[in-house]
Order: sequence, then C-alpha cells, then structure tokens
Amino acid sequence: MRIFFGLDEVDKIRKPVVTIGTFDGVHLGHQKIIENLISKANEVGGESVIITFSPHPRIVLFPDSHNLKLIQTETEKFKKMESTGIDHLIVYPFSFEFSRMSAMEFVRDFLVNKLNVHTIVIGYDHQFGRNREGNIQYLKEVSTVYEFNAIEIPAKEIDEVNISSTKIRNAISDGKIEIANQFLGAPFELNGVIVRGNQLGRKIGFPTANLELTDDYKILPGNGVYAVHVKQDDLIFRGIMNIGFRPTITENLEKRIEIHIFDFEQDIYGQFLEIQLLKKIRDEFKFDTIESLTKQIQKDKNFALDYFSTLSF
Repeated sequence: MRIFFGLDEVDKIRKPVVTIGTFDGVHLGHQKIIENLISKANEVGGESVIITFSPHPRIVLFPDSHNLKLIQTETEKFKKMESTGIDHLIVYPFSFEFSRMSAMEFVRDFLVNKLNVHTIVIGYDHQFGRNREGNIQYLKEVSTVYEFNAIEIPAKEIDEVNISSTKIRNAISDGKIEIANQFLGAPFELNGVIVRGNQLGRKIGFPTANLELTDDYKILPGNGVYAVHVKQDDLIFRGIMNIGFRPTITENLEKRIEIHIFDFEQDIYGQFLEIQLLKKIRDEFKFDTIESLTKQIQKDKNFALDYFSTLSF
C-alpha cells in the first residue's frame, strides 16, 4: 500500500477506483466497503484508492465540544488498511476551509481533475461536501458529465452488519471488549512506549510495564483488569493489564496502564509495545491491604491462564 499525504504528491494511478471516509476502527462494516472497492478495481483493471482525512473532521469543526476519542491512532488505522490489500491511501489534511467546499467542487477539482477517477464506490448513506450535500444520487447525476462510474453499496449489504464506530467506542468505554473485538474483526489495541513506574509490582512479585500512549485522542477502555496479548516486534507474549487509578496504592487521580507480562524478564524501558485486549477479567476496586491486592492479582493471573488455554492462537 502506498500512502500519500495530500493530492499534490499523488503519482498517476491506473483507473482509480475510489472510496471516501474517516474509517475509524476499519471495522467489519468498513471492510465490506473495502471488499467492494478492491473487487471493482480488479474487475476494471484499475487500482483501489481510499481517501481519508487528518485530523478527524469533528476535531476541526467542533474544536471546543467534539469530545472525540478515536478507536485507532493514525498509525494503527494505516496498518489495518494495509492488511485489507488496498493499493493506495490518500490522507488529505482536513481544514475548516476545506469543509466549505461544495460537493461539485470536490468532485470536479479533486476526484476528476486531480485523480482522474474511474469509479467511485460509496455506501447508500454516505454524504460529503458543504452541508453534506453530496450523496450517491448526486454522484450518479454528475457521473455522465465527468465520465466516471458511481457505484452504491446497497443498504442491505451494510445494514446487515449492523456496526458503527460509535457502537464500538461505547463498547470499549464500557469495558465490553469482546463485543468491540467482534465488531472490529480483530483485537482492540493500545500502542505506546514503556516508561518507569514506582516499581511496586516488582516488590510484590508481579512486575509491571507502564504504558505511555502516543496519541491524546485514543479512546481508553473502562477501568479494570484485562487478559492481553503483548506484541514486541514479531514476538507475542501473554499477560494481564490494569487500567485505572490504582486506588489501593495511591490517592492520585492519574490514570495508568500497567501490564504484567507472563514469564518475561527483559528490560523493555523505552521500547514500543502493542497491547491487544482480549477479555475483561474484573472491574478495578480498592483493597484494604497490599496483601489482599497481591492475592487478587494471582487470581487474575490464574483466570487469564485458564482463558488463554481455551484460545486457538
């Protein structure tokens, strides 16, 4: 997959078959659209192209009230898109000025004049342009003028999946990680750098790696303990993760992400790790003593080990 930031650097693409959207999560509903996109590109002897935007339009249009948390960082989204097999990803810088562009200007100036689009593939309910005036009906009307094909993904094909990024965000926030993973078609991820903590985990027999996220807009799961896979380069380890305020240990209101990796003794400070959340074990709560906390962590580990034994991967 080739990634272009803006349209000016895009090389000539053979018969571009294009779809447009934010694609946060690249969930199963998005994957339906992408499957149609790739299939059509293969059918016409063209190349598949996704146009997405950075930053997310809501961040630009509602800077003081968007309250937006994203399922994926840009890096995570690009990686997921590449795994679908598309040929090109165009990341266009979204601005307030760009948001005022009419549907006609977007089609004429961007899709036709810049890309020489061959086919546009969008869902039946997709809207674009100023005041969301562009849709599949508009594209079909102007397709004869600008000589491109406009293909609609039928309502039945999208609605039967019954998935949205909003549903996934709600599931993640509520700690319903298995539901989120089902919608995503893959484990929800947290990616970041390992930083030093207060070393208490090591003292009680459960050393932890403290994860510092790389994106302020990344959504966080509900507080609690989770069974996780930890990816370090090409290696995968098993472990448990606690996210929350650690009420047994401190009165601070700083949320932390701590991972205890099973059978692991490497020094990984400063390294980048990918954490895949698989199952929530319990909510976070305050224990009367450190000893009680230690016993519960052992129970959490045993639960996770039993859970991992049921997996086929």
